[in-house]
This record gives sequence, structure tokens and C-alpha cells, in this order.
Amino acid sequence: MTDWTVADSLVITRRHLTHIPRIPELLFFTIVQPIIFILLFSIVFGNAIKVPGGDYVNFLLPGIFAQTMAFATTSTCIGLAEDLHKGLVDRFRALPMARSAVLVGRLLSDTVKNALILAIMIVVGYIVGFRITNGFLPAVAGILLLLLFAFTFATIGAWIGLSMKSVEAANMAGMVWIFPLTFVSSAFVPVESMPSWIRPFAQHQPVSVTVDALRGLFHGGPILSPLIQSLVWCVLLTAICLTGAIATYKKVSAH
Repeated sequence: MTDWTVADSLVITRRHLTHIPRIPELLFFTIVQPIIFILLFSIVFGNAIKVPGGDYVNFLLPGIFAQTMAFATTSTCIGLAEDLHKGLVDRFRALPMARSAVLVGRLLSDTVKNALILAIMIVVGYIVGFRITNGFLPAVAGILLLLLFAFTFATIGAWIGLSMKSVEAANMAGMVWIFPLTFVSSAFVPVESMPSWIRPFAQHQPVSVTVDALRGLFHGGPILSPLIQSLVWCVLLTAICLTGAIATYKKVSAH
């Protein structure tokens, strides 16, 4: 990436981030959903769902963190679809700037926004009883893993958003598959409690291995195997989806 591309990407990143204080409702409603999940599951279902170790809040919060980062797909998907169908991409193309800056800037700004959301969620988690008990460095590693996970899902959203013919279609396509992926995982209940026919998928899909790695990093326990699987999923999905998003962006921006 040339210095010109980096500078242009940072300009686009700053442009997207300035929307946050100007339209605080967007950030507010983005944060409200995971907070509702935290309160709903920890207070309503906390005593009904049995988990290893018996502390459902510490079991739950890594799953909520990962689920919220997975929803980065929707934000990136809708944002790029709106930029494309409102003609913003065409206006940027007419300027003396790197073409890739539109895509890179969106991904960087969404990563910064997800970091802010994650910080707020950790604070809310501590209010309801969540605690990180495995030390500072593993906690930092867990937070970095979550941001990588969010970036990975943002690249999925970028590819979907650029491929859809309308913002409404992008909204549905970016969201419809996330709910089964996050709920058929170890995020909310132990995989062992699921039917045997779905258990192999639930154990090894990207959300489950990331959540399992986070639990190990935050609270101790097995780390290496789920962490390696999570990193492999992130690298593989990012490579595939970023390549697809770049190719699609070049195609649509050439019209």
C-alpha cells in the first residue's frame, strides 16, 4: 500500500468516524442491542442454564462479545451498500484519490467503532458481575482477538454489501445468517447440551472456537487449540472475503 493510498484511506476513515458524534443515535442503538443481550441472558436465564464452573455471567460475556463483533458484518454491509447506491463511490472515483481508500477506510473506521463498543460492553459486563481473572496480558490478547474477529466479519460484510443490488437486500443478506451462526455455537450454552447431529458443526465453527479461546484467555483453561483454530478461521475468511470485496469493488467502480 503506497503512502498515497494510506493517506486517502485515513481521510475516508476520519470521514466515517465524524458521523458518530454528529449522529449519536446510530452508536446508541448499536450499543443497546448487546447490552439487552447481556441483561436478558445474565438476569433472566442466569440461574436456569448450567455451565461448567457454575458462573454463567463469566461463561456468557465472551459469547456476547464475539456475537457483537460478528454483527460488524451488518454495519459494514449496509454502509458500503449505501455509499454505492447513493452515488458516493462515483463521486470519490471522480477525485484524484486511491480507489481502494473507500473500502479500506470503511473497514478501518468500523474497526475503531467496534473497539469503542467493546470497551463499553466490558464496562457493562463488570457491572453485572463479569470478571477477567487470568491476568493482564491474556486479557489484552483476548481483546485483540475480538478486534481481529470483528475485522474478519467486516470483510464478509464488505463483500456482501458491494454485491447486493439494493441497501434493503444488503441489510437482509448481511444479517440473516449471523443469528444461526452465533446461536448454534458455544456462545450461550455448552455445545455438549446440543443434539449430537449438530454438535460437530457447533464445536468447530468460527464463533465457537473464538468464544472458547476468549474464555481460556479471560478465565484460564484450554487456550492453544481454540486460539489456533480461531486465528486460522480469521486469516482464511479475511483472505477470501477481502479478495472478493476488492474484486467486486473494482468491478462496480469501473462502471
